[in-house]
Amino acid sequence: MTHSNPIAWFAILMPLLFSSLLQARTVLQSASCIGSMASRYSTRTVGAPNTLEYRVFLENKSGDVVSPFHDIPLYANPEKTVLNFVVEVPRWTNAKLEISKSEDFNPIKQDTKKGNLRFVRNFFPWKGYMWNYGAFPQTWEDPTHSHPDTKAKGDNDPLDVCEIGEHVGYVGQVKQVKVLGTMALLDEGETDWKVIVIDINDPLASKLNDIEDVEKHLPGLLRGSNEWFKYYKIPDGKPENTFAFNGEAKNAKYANQIVQECHEAWEKLISGKIPFKTDEYDIKVSNSNVDDSPYKVSKDDAVYKGVPVDSRQPPASIDPSIDKWFFIGQPNL
Repeated sequence: MTHSNPIAWFAILMPLLFSSLLQARTVLQSASCIGSMASRYSTRTVGAPNTLEYRVFLENKSGDVVSPFHDIPLYANPEKTVLNFVVEVPRWTNAKLEISKSEDFNPIKQDTKKGNLRFVRNFFPWKGYMWNYGAFPQTWEDPTHSHPDTKAKGDNDPLDVCEIGEHVGYVGQVKQVKVLGTMALLDEGETDWKVIVIDINDPLASKLNDIEDVEKHLPGLLRGSNEWFKYYKIPDGKPENTFAFNGEAKNAKYANQIVQECHEAWEKLISGKIPFKTDEYDIKVSNSNVDDSPYKVSKDDAVYKGVPVDSRQPPASIDPSIDKWFFIGQPNL
């Protein structure tokens, strides 16, 4: 075949061109879907940070209240390669914030113990949380199910997530992330997965696709994460935590399987196939848009009307002792 036969060249090039255009359209559609998801949510803040009254509810673009536990989709694209992640605790901060299981529409609030606000203590060389810390929506670690690999039951929470990108998030932010791996903390005898993810808009996102990429491009981060979870309770007088798999971080394939398992457990919970209240747990399941859920409520419902209006206030001062830096006498620290 020579270049003097344009019809032959046209026959060869057109399928290639069409395939390229089709792939480009798919990428653009997926990016458009993800982009719209990123701007879909805002926060409705009640009270002042660092107080017992502080709550962060989530709203959709119409200003309607949604549950960060139940209403936000787990997956942000049809291929299920990009996931939505709710920031509970921004990196470098100390307040122990979490999605409430005991209040309608599951606002983010500060955890308490004996009526006192809880803070994570600083211990060398870390200040507060070392990642953007939060949870995957529409996931649940079933406390009645013992995982075959960890031999321990779930901790009754949404899946915990450590987002390792460079941008510091804010409370209630919904980020789009991809899964890189997971650790399995054994917290007081319960399985407490810690899924490692990266914001898809992070400069390193294209280079991080599995757990070994984290060690290559962010050397020391996995070891530091392991040590943080192992020792962070010691300043409060508690023993160090332990891990399944000898502390090894499992790869992205394994982590995605865990995410899917916890999503399926949540689906059983929100659809009423298993009870939301037993002797072991009690979870608020009111939601705005889970169509097959018997717990879906309208804006006319008393539960929905009971959500307070935005009344955000400046942060309250905290005890200076929260800034204390602890040095833990471990030979490998």
